[in-house]
Amino acid sequence: MRQTFTLSANISMLFPDLPFPARIGAAARAGFRAVECQFPYATDAQEVAAELARHDLVMNGINTPQGDPAKGEFGMAAVPGTQSRFRDEFGQALAYAATVGARTIHVMSGMTGGQTAAAREAFFENVFWASHKARLAGLTLLIEPLNAVDRPGYFVARSDDVVALLGELGCENVKLLFDVYHIQIMEGDLLRRLERHWPHVGHVQLASVPRRHEPDEGEVAFAAILADLAARRYDGFVGAEYNPRGSTQEGLDWAAPWLKR
Repeated sequence: MRQTFTLSANISMLFPDLPFPARIGAAARAGFRAVECQFPYATDAQEVAAELARHDLVMNGINTPQGDPAKGEFGMAAVPGTQSRFRDEFGQALAYAATVGARTIHVMSGMTGGQTAAAREAFFENVFWASHKARLAGLTLLIEPLNAVDRPGYFVARSDDVVALLGELGCENVKLLFDVYHIQIMEGDLLRRLERHWPHVGHVQLASVPRRHEPDEGEVAFAAILADLAARRYDGFVGAEYNPRGSTQEGLDWAAPWLKR
């Protein structure tokens, strides 16, 4: 079966013993051809772009800013009354993405206590506005459900709910981030859910469940997920977004067949 997707190293979590820019080179030496990250904003975008060029790697995507962790913030898109701040922070993400050549931006929805009426209104207003800006820049936006065990009170916790929101939003460049870790915890039935949501999938991420380590342990048959993506001729990225059990390099045996193709 011919592999059409590309494994992407999430350097916010992998190679944690190295300074952030040095993780790009480490990913290249490990065999990755792409990287992605969560909140890169403490590192100058030009420095990241230079490292990417030096190692001939693609930056698949970044997240919008997290906000203030001390205040429990985790994005702004669905937080009522923060529309002006959301636009400023999305502009920051857009500029960073342009410099490093990122192809997607994961729009962080925020801590809202779930889908309240006010949160839904803010979400639709903000994401509709952002989708227009992203379209002009040739970017895809991603919406990710975060499980309610790790992130209680996040705006959306289920992939089914994200897809319903996307249907209401009606923007072709806003897609579902299908994170196997979060979706398995909340919904399970991964292969049939992947089938059901396939037209909306914009990116896939992997980690073991329940410990969020290398996907060679736990309750998910990660090889079946990757084989299914290959059978579908998925030509996007699959993000390795997990906390390594030890050395990142020593834990990459699971990825070897997919890095060499």
